[in-house]
Amino acid sequence: MFELTFSSFLTRRRMLQYVLSLCLLALTWAQDCQVANIQVMQNFNKARYTGKWYAVDKTDSAGLFFIDNIEAQFMVRDNGSMTAKARGRVIILNNYETCAVMLATFEETNVPAKLRMKYWGLAAYLETGVDDYWVIDTDYDNYAVHYSCRQVDIDGTCTDSYSFIFSRQPTGLRLEDQRIVTQKKRELCLLGKYRHVTHNDLCNNAS
Repeated sequence: MFELTFSSFLTRRRMLQYVLSLCLLALTWAQDCQVANIQVMQNFNKARYTGKWYAVDKTDSAGLFFIDNIEAQFMVRDNGSMTAKARGRVIILNNYETCAVMLATFEETNVPAKLRMKYWGLAAYLETGVDDYWVIDTDYDNYAVHYSCRQVDIDGTCTDSYSFIFSRQPTGLRLEDQRIVTQKKRELCLLGKYRHVTHNDLCNNAS
């Protein structure tokens, strides 16, 4: 009888430890994934960021129309403000395929790498709005990691985010850049949620 009771006690204790471990893991995950804890590029230089970038990976969010062949040209005006023109393949009315253009202007904040992006399409079916545009990391010459959170949950994590991985080349990232970018995806709590963006000159031919 004593052995049975003692065994039951150990079983309950193990179960309690297991539950506590899961709770601590969930708490740690929530803390690590809080938007306020996301690290962005230090000493971001928008002048070096200008030029053409090709999206090679992306996560999806409601209202993001671009499917593939996505490229963006960033510019800095004479007054120092940054603008962008993006192009990519979209599907509208469920089955109509075309290439579309979006424009964006950027508002600076007290953190250089945390910009506010106002965007609109050159066609009526494209969305308009204002999003965060955070540059998580870049070496300016090969890769860039972008992140935007549209809605923060009560626990501080993001319930609606999207991210682009950019390369200066449409063929993709170098092997040494892939390691860095994978780590950044993990830090954003988005590892495994990206899909590859193809480039086959469809929009270039269309233009």
